[in-house]
This record gives sequence, structure tokens and C-alpha cells, in this order.
Amino acid sequence: MPSNEASEPLAMPAALSAVRYVARSVPGCAGSIALHGANCQRFAYAVIRHYGCEIADFRSSELWADEVFTQHVNEIEPLDLLFFHREAETYGAHVGVYMGAGLVAHLAKHVGTPTLWTLADFAARPEYANLIGAKRPIRRAAQPSKTVGSV
Repeated sequence: MPSNEASEPLAMPAALSAVRYVARSVPGCAGSIALHGANCQRFAYAVIRHYGCEIADFRSSELWADEVFTQHVNEIEPLDLLFFHREAETYGAHVGVYMGAGLVAHLAKHVGTPTLWTLADFAARPEYANLIGAKRPIRRAAQPSKTVGSV
């Protein structure tokens, strides 16, 4: 599924490296994820916003249906949003960001802080074994984010 790409992955934004997993901190919640934590979607959106992509505060199934900020893709590239789940269902799917070189940045409850996994790492865990698909951000901000702020 990965496309031909450079061998160096994008860096995990340093400002997001200590974000804590907090299930109730879902897309649309007020406050900084640096202070209040995030779920997987809020974290993924902070990563792609850091790199200058625009995205609305969608839940997993809303993101899968979106056609304004993202498009479905078959071959993944850096900054694509990947959907993982136990079954082929986008409702409640875990969302990560493809960083390149086979690595996915994500925030999972059982890890607690951001981490990078390979696609094989996801496939080895029943709760993430099904890679449902990928969406590519298609809208770019004028300037990439420089701070975590209210992200």
C-alpha cells in the first residue's frame, strides 16, 4: 500500500511528543491537547495541522465520509490518515498519520503517549488488525502551525 517515497520519515512534532491519551478529549473539545490530552483523532489532526494541512474536527466515521478536506487513496504517502479497527467498520476506528518509511504516528490508550508503529505492528494486534483504508488531506493552510496552542 505505501507508494514509492523518500526513505526518511517525517519527524513527530516535538510539541506533540508528550500528549497524553484522554478518551474524552475528542474532536471539537475546547482546550489545548498539550494540557488536556487527546484521543487518537485529535492527535492525528494536530500532527497534520502542524504540517500545514486543514481538517475539520471529525470523528472517525465522519472523516471517512468527508470529501471537502480529504480524499480516499489506495497508495499511501506521508500525512495520509490511516484507519485501523478490529473489523471493517469506520465507526470507532483508530486513526493514525502515515509519516513515511513504513511508520505511522498515533496515540493509543494502551500506550498512553504518541508513538510510531509500523503497519506490521498494527496488523499484529487484534484491535488494529484491519487496515480499513486511507484518506489524504487535500487542503493546505497558508502557514504550517508552529505551536500546539489550542490544538
